Amino acid sequence: MLHSLAKHWMALPDYGQATVWIIVISVVLIISVALLTLWERKVIGWMQLRRGPNRVRLLGLFPGLGQPFADVLKLLMKEVVIPARSNKLLFRLAPIITLIPAFAVWAVIPLSPTVVVSNADAGVLYYLSLTSVGVYGIIIAGWAANSKYAFLGAMRSAAQMVAYEIAMGFALVGVLMATGSMNFGKIVESQAGGILSWNWLWLFPLLMVYFISGIAETNRAPFDVAEGESEIVAGFHVEYSGMAFALFFLAEYANMILISTLTAVFFFGGWQAPLEGYPWIASAPWWIAWLGAPSFLWLFLKAFVLVFLFLWFRATFPRYRYDQIMRLGWKALIPVTLVWIAVEMIMAAYRIGPWARPWYQ
Repeated sequence: MLHSLAKHWMALPDYGQATVWIIVISVVLIISVALLTLWERKVIGWMQLRRGPNRVRLLGLFPGLGQPFADVLKLLMKEVVIPARSNKLLFRLAPIITLIPAFAVWAVIPLSPTVVVSNADAGVLYYLSLTSVGVYGIIIAGWAANSKYAFLGAMRSAAQMVAYEIAMGFALVGVLMATGSMNFGKIVESQAGGILSWNWLWLFPLLMVYFISGIAETNRAPFDVAEGESEIVAGFHVEYSGMAFALFFLAEYANMILISTLTAVFFFGGWQAPLEGYPWIASAPWWIAWLGAPSFLWLFLKAFVLVFLFLWFRATFPRYRYDQIMRLGWKALIPVTLVWIAVEMIMAAYRIGPWARPWYQ
């Protein structure tokens, strides 16, 4: 049977295989977001010496595992209330504009040495253009609701996202300098050779800037002033209810997974194995040799740890003031990236670090 499935799979044209992978990735991502909401509540409960959700069971087993699905059912049954004086078309459109980029970027991310929907040479430009579109969804949501609270939250969020997108973009310039390509697959392949060959070692300041900017981009704590409940109720989505409200949070949690995966791709070798390239690993027994075999498992584990940091930070750090967030973005992160790009120019001139690799001309 497996042989027959493999034969049919190979017979599919490229667009057919891409369509199948798009469906698989979308379904897995939606389920992952649902489980991530449960995992977040469990992790924060554990850190605060609580149990977290433990009532709703799935198939009579696993206490708490059914909570995300119960939440989805509840939101599906709630009425989507549209304010009378709002711009009804844009009000409906805003959650979709916010959600689409969080899913569309996965088209260019290599999940394993052989699995990628589109092996685009300009993948990084595609990613940057799509993430910029997400800002419009938040601005439109705040403006279309015709609410001062929502509009104030949208302006806060837009200013924050623009500031940290600049820092994130400069951090990616450093990655492009070190890898010599805007193709995600080639960025991963350029980090072959084990854990000490990954970009985190030589680009550590840019790793910090990129990940901090990613947290701010997703409006997660401690950068969640756009949803400052004590100040502006709930921010840009204050007028949304039911599934329209849920779409914003689906986008937020999908972006958490996306930023974690991209951090793994840019700085931690993507699907590369930590002991790859070491001479002794080839002759080691199978229970050690797998540590040197590239696969999707490594990308998953790296993203898993980085998502956990999102949850850890939410349970640990208090919310920044708005002026502190702006100061960090403009006066700390952007200067750090500019300085390190200059350092990279020196390393490239003297063939140090990534620039000493054979592929660098």
